[in-house]
Amino acid sequence: MEAVLQARGLGKTFGGVAAVTGLDLEVRRGWVTALIGRNGAGKTTTMRLFLGLIRPDVGTARIHGKDWWTATSADRQRVAYVSQQGPVPGWMTLEEMGRMSARFFARWDSGLARELAGRWEVPWNRPLGRLSGGHQRLAALIHAFAARADVMLLDEPAAGLDPVSRRDVLRGLVETLVRTEGCTVLLSTHAMADVERVASHVAVMQQGRVIASGTVEDWQRTMRRVQVVVPGEEVPSDVEVPGTLRARRLGPVLTAVARVSDDAQLDSLRARPGVRVNVFPMSMEEWFVEWMESREESGDAGTEL
Repeated sequence: MEAVLQARGLGKTFGGVAAVTGLDLEVRRGWVTALIGRNGAGKTTTMRLFLGLIRPDVGTARIHGKDWWTATSADRQRVAYVSQQGPVPGWMTLEEMGRMSARFFARWDSGLARELAGRWEVPWNRPLGRLSGGHQRLAALIHAFAARADVMLLDEPAAGLDPVSRRDVLRGLVETLVRTEGCTVLLSTHAMADVERVASHVAVMQQGRVIASGTVEDWQRTMRRVQVVVPGEEVPSDVEVPGTLRARRLGPVLTAVARVSDDAQLDSLRARPGVRVNVFPMSMEEWFVEWMESREESGDAGTEL
């Protein structure tokens, strides 16, 4: 499977502040990769570097092997982008924006644009500047989906949308992926539930770099909250959960957030006389919060996933 988006040693500084530093990232054909991280982690800057909207200070960011600073018009029509603010031409109607887009995107699907506008109740012939912020956001997404591009970069695509609209957008994204074989998506989001619904892969960013990446399925399978209850008044210092990312000791109870790839990892704990081991699944939001907090508490030197 080819690498559609690839960054190597990417770095960008604004006014002496490093927004992206030493970033390595690879997104292969057909992947839906979610960039997750706290505010200021560098997610938006990374997307803008890929799109050639800003120049990197060091390193490379390529789409289909090409630097977007020198990309041709034929290259550019293969990529659709929705920015975090999602600005739209306020003097245009959705119909007019579609006619304009048909000149730039060879596979522009006007039927899909009309279908989504009707389904999402976005006015077709009203100037976009007169629409609500939520409808403007949906208009930007309609534009991205109807382009039928090979690659989509979506920066907080459902930001500011109500729960019903958010669900509809995710459904529209899935339908677009089905319609466009091999479509590759890089999206940023703070909504972990959205990641679990649509993403195949996830990359965690902190302080301008990717600190961990993998498949969503693998992380859902392995991230666990493990509770160890020992006889006596305190947990002995030598009692630890393998793969621990964060642990708390309270009297006879040790509670750990751990990556448990095989339940046999816990056999040595279960073999201790009088010890009870309880294992609970975790949502992506739960483990993300726990892991980020553990790294921050340890001065950013916490364990890697």
